[in-house]
Amino acid sequence: MTLKEFQNITLIANIPSILRHGIVSYVEAAKLPHLSVALQDVQEKRDVKRVPGGLALHEYANVYFHARNPMMSRRRGEAAQLCVLRISTDILSIPRAVITDQNAASKYVKFSAPNQLQFMNLEYVFAENWKHPNDQIQEWRHSSAKCAEVLIPEKIPPHFILGAYVLNASSQSQLQAQGFQLPIQLDQHMFFH
Repeated sequence: MTLKEFQNITLIANIPSILRHGIVSYVEAAKLPHLSVALQDVQEKRDVKRVPGGLALHEYANVYFHARNPMMSRRRGEAAQLCVLRISTDILSIPRAVITDQNAASKYVKFSAPNQLQFMNLEYVFAENWKHPNDQIQEWRHSSAKCAEVLIPEKIPPHFILGAYVLNASSQSQLQAQGFQLPIQLDQHMFFH
């Protein structure tokens, strides 16, 4: 499987700041006016985690391998206010980039250098569904793997943004009204609609 892009879930209201500052770490975001889509229970776990040989987890800007994941599923009721930014795979060449095989807050996450990407099970990460009705352990593992991430120290500069996905034409209009001029695709499936 060839990776075409990475993805970032954000509120459309944050787009002017992202176009100016890039996708920033949790620590950097705290210094800027913004609205968060972060789940508080997950942020508490991330707050105490460090990347081995690297920074505190909250000092990295993060993007998903695939935004149609449990996080998006939990935010489906807010889909009309969200967009998914398409991020160039060139971010892997940013110094000290890290990839994870599952949600970086997981107890069992593996942090790797980008050159270890070939060892990731991308079919598993990009699977349509992570539900395993007859195997709760497997479902938990798969749910976490669906949230595999790329971590970039401090920020991902705006020039790595390729475009965006939105739920519908109304969301597209909202996004354009925020000054977003890159390609926008409508994709209800991405937002669980």
